[in-house]
Amino acid sequence: MLMDAPQYPAGPYEADTAFSDTRRDEHITEIAAAPARLRLAVAGLSAAQLETKYRNWTIRQITHHLADSHLNAYVRFKLALTEDRPTIKPYQEGRWADLADARTAEMEATLPLVAGLHARWVTLLRAMTPEQYARTYFHPEANTTVPLFEALGHYAWHGRHHTTQIRWVRRERLGLPE
Repeated sequence: MLMDAPQYPAGPYEADTAFSDTRRDEHITEIAAAPARLRLAVAGLSAAQLETKYRNWTIRQITHHLADSHLNAYVRFKLALTEDRPTIKPYQEGRWADLADARTAEMEATLPLVAGLHARWVTLLRAMTPEQYARTYFHPEANTTVPLFEALGHYAWHGRHHTTQIRWVRRERLGLPE
């Protein structure tokens, strides 16, 4: 009998309630390391193994979702840094994951994209001042104003969350080392 995949294999997201240099540096380090961790998590998997599901999405869809999500995050940071409390554009991530590129594209179409994106993002994050981390964007679906220091923590967790899902599938569904 197959074990049910846990909802949060890396633990649930816990928002930072205040800005701190230490937490900022930890989150930036995690975002910087995310592309290599993702590449390692999918390394050596066959096309058939990439179709193994973790709950609703395949490993392939999870990998492409990370690129989609973090592209949106990077744009949200740039908007918040250049506009006063911009309203971001939410997107239907489940529908994006059902599009042909998320269901069929090769890993080598996405892994370099994530690496390049994160390199640019980390450059931006390391240059930001505490005042810039206090800048915000408005998320209309959640009806919340999000400070960039909180978004930073969320996306650091997000990369870890999905990479841990892939590692769980390797171990529990495919019987492979993580």
